[in-house]
Amino acid sequence: MTTHAQVPATVADAEIRALIAQLGQSSCRFQRNGRWYDAVAAQAHLQRKYDWAQRRGMEGDAEAFIERAASRSSFSGRAYRVACPGQAEVDAGDWFRKRLAALRAAAPAR
Repeated sequence: MTTHAQVPATVADAEIRALIAQLGQSSCRFQRNGRWYDAVAAQAHLQRKYDWAQRRGMEGDAEAFIERAASRSSFSGRAYRVACPGQAEVDAGDWFRKRLAALRAAAPAR
């Protein structure tokens, strides 16, 4: 993962972990390769992908994580989808980008 903006690695790591946790704490379902998973299973899957990337020295910001790991299957290339109660089903990348914007808006200035 490459850095799009000059976000310190510790900030990027905190943002990525917060995004993964938000999915796990949601009541949303997560579609991966045509199959739906609950939020806890989705959180575990994305955490494994993030851990794998870190072990291989793939650094990057939250945008890079969303683009390369949280938006589509690295196996099939199929886009992930998120379905939350009472809301339209959306691409996972859009879901994560919206949460990242809210997370940054709520964070103190760096």
